[in-house]
Amino acid sequence: MKTKGIYISEVVKFGWKKMKDNLGFFIVLLLVAWVVQAVPQFIGEYLVERQIIIGIIVYLIAFVLNIVVAMGLIKVSLRFSANKKGTFGDLFSCFPLFFKYLFGSILFALITIAGTILLIFPGVIWGIKFGLFPYFIVDKGLGPIKALKASAKTTMGAKWDLLGFGFIIFIINLLGVLCLLIGIFATIPTTMVATALVYRRLLSQTKKAY
Repeated sequence: MKTKGIYISEVVKFGWKKMKDNLGFFIVLLLVAWVVQAVPQFIGEYLVERQIIIGIIVYLIAFVLNIVVAMGLIKVSLRFSANKKGTFGDLFSCFPLFFKYLFGSILFALITIAGTILLIFPGVIWGIKFGLFPYFIVDKGLGPIKALKASAKTTMGAKWDLLGFGFIIFIINLLGVLCLLIGIFATIPTTMVATALVYRRLLSQTKKAY
């Protein structure tokens, strides 16, 4: 009997159903996210060749928006994984968590890079071990170190399941890309919600994760 872990087919089916039931919302959400992330960066690239100071400022704005939108997409996914409705306002609701997410991302990158330098396998394992840290920041408001520790505790005993899940969602999104990119409007929401549900399932199986 499985004591801790996830059933990959179950969480993927759940994500697929939520995507189908809310396809219009997800299409608009992804388009808005793409515009918010891409347009300031494009403007920054244009300006930096003509007005370098203004260009750098726009680049910084684009950097902040990229992180805020990334957190917003996680928040939307968490809502749907809890059988609630996400909103477009969620996309821009995580500004107060910006520095927590930024420093958490830097620490996560350093950890996985260090693991990869040692050997490829430790890098993969540490990536899985600490990979849920963004969900603890967005969902629980934890600081970067506490979020990384909570992820480590939550993923304990489920790393092989998570490795298999990561491979499956990679294949799903690859198929979306191969379908003339149109498929990503179905595959990205599916895997977003499925990943949020994985977080919830593992958290519910962990005593005092944070």
